[in-house]
Amino acid sequence: MLPDENESVYVDPKLLADEDEVQSRIRRPADRLENSVILAWLVGIPGLIFLLDHFFLRGGGLNLNIVNFLFLFLAIVLHRTPRSLLISLNEAIKGGAGIVIQFPFYAGIMAIMVQSGLAATMSEALVSFATETSLPFWSFISAGIVNLFVPSGGGQWAVQAPVMLPAAEALGVDVARIAMAVAWGDAWTNLLQPFWALPVLAIAGLKAKDIMGFCLIQLFITGAVIAVGLTWF
Repeated sequence: MLPDENESVYVDPKLLADEDEVQSRIRRPADRLENSVILAWLVGIPGLIFLLDHFFLRGGGLNLNIVNFLFLFLAIVLHRTPRSLLISLNEAIKGGAGIVIQFPFYAGIMAIMVQSGLAATMSEALVSFATETSLPFWSFISAGIVNLFVPSGGGQWAVQAPVMLPAAEALGVDVARIAMAVAWGDAWTNLLQPFWALPVLAIAGLKAKDIMGFCLIQLFITGAVIAVGLTWF
């Protein structure tokens, strides 16, 4: 499964080292603002104060907006200058450009699948003929298929849980096994869309297509192993 030695790509350890910070020359007022620690703190610290108020005084909880807000304002404060933040963002976006473009479309696909009831219909169709023995297997397969359209693990569980859990209770199947089957199905077909490998690929100078052969082999092997384990063990 490993490539030949002459086709192997090795990561240069120097690529993992932090680059020396480049001191930019300040020629204009805009340059001074870009390199201003005070400006970053004037923007970032009020944001962190808002988070303290949200969590400790108002007793607020976590949601997607709060998580994004937290990471944004922590980045502003910890980078210390707007220029440092922008340089880091530009460097990071090189490896994640595909995700930045694709995930808005995935959000639209997920909304269609969820709000139209299509994801639930697919899951119901696959488990409609399941038995006590085969329900974990069909839960795993349905989760793998739904994951291609709803790549969010939490979103997928919100769609499939109302279908899978009543089916498990009706057939007398261990609910924990069904929950694990859905989780494994979600992780299984991530091999077809390896977003998890993008940081490593960016460092190695590779593209997703360069590892797809390996991922496909792993897809078939792990699929068989998981299916057997969920069904008979």
